[in-house]
Amino acid sequence: MKAKQNAKTDALTWIVTGGAGFIGANFIFYMMENYPDERVVCLDKLTYAGNLSTLKSVMEKPNFRFAYLDICDREGVRRLFAEERPDIVVNFAAESHVDRSIETPDVFLNTNILGTSTLIDACREFGISRFHQVSTDEVYGDLPLDRPDLFFTEETPLHTSSPYSASKAGADLLVMAYHRTYGLPVTISRCSNNYGPFHFPEKLIPLMIINALHDKPLPVYGEGVNVRDWLYVEDHCRAIDFIVRHGRVGEVYNVGGHNERRNIDIVRSICRELGKPENLITHVTDRKGHDMRYAIDPSKIQRELGWLPKTNFEDGLKKTIRWYLEHERWWKEIISGEYRNYYEKMYGSRKVIS
Repeated sequence: MKAKQNAKTDALTWIVTGGAGFIGANFIFYMMENYPDERVVCLDKLTYAGNLSTLKSVMEKPNFRFAYLDICDREGVRRLFAEERPDIVVNFAAESHVDRSIETPDVFLNTNILGTSTLIDACREFGISRFHQVSTDEVYGDLPLDRPDLFFTEETPLHTSSPYSASKAGADLLVMAYHRTYGLPVTISRCSNNYGPFHFPEKLIPLMIINALHDKPLPVYGEGVNVRDWLYVEDHCRAIDFIVRHGRVGEVYNVGGHNERRNIDIVRSICRELGKPENLITHVTDRKGHDMRYAIDPSKIQRELGWLPKTNFEDGLKKTIRWYLEHERWWKEIISGEYRNYYEKMYGSRKVIS
């Protein structure tokens, strides 16, 4: 990728949206460690899943700036672009929890589609060298459990199942339309389920770790046979770096680790690692429109860019559990507020089926 240089320095300037969230924050840490001469500007609205304390270790670095801003704020986004003149924009900012999208779909459409349009309009105006859209494998819908030979490829038709995945698919299509219509230099990545440090406690793995530590019920949708392909978050960050720097403009790259696991098996593994009894597992009524299986074929990114995941699932899960054991203050501050109210709303009234 040929990028213009920042007017103030010889280094590239990146705007990372949603950088106070799980994957965005890990990407910022990855950038700071691997490219200490490049400038990173984090744009985040700090919604319930954005936690400024997550970025504490980088807040005082001279090549880092935090901008408290909504990606839907056109004037604010334009001002930030005018001040920073970014070379590269990576868009992590999104409402991302499927259950929440079922409750309030309009919020997802506004942030995930209209917010993306705000960013790419600013990218057009200021002539960025690359806009990268961080998408999800959920835009492909799901695969049957009895066909383990089937995988999502970049040519798989979009077939969404929830307001969340529909909003992400809509953003992807808009990004590609801007590439075709205006020549905007874009790439898109669609990744499987991530896990690792700083994962918000409403998600499966951190939820089960925290509940198990407190000997609380471990709520599993249905029989827990839904299958997901899991990828350690640092491997995802490295894949995005490869795509932005070396990927072909106008291309989609699937990112996955061939680490398919049933939800119930994930929960059992967490119980074993923590020495907790499996009778904590409680089966509850299933989510509406719950996808059965996600499975990514990452052949394209491996073939074109040489990317391969470095962390196998067993080691990654152990590292993740250890991180939550060593960072109680981080997640306890979260579950004492908004998260607790949401947890009760989503799981407290669900019918126990076993």
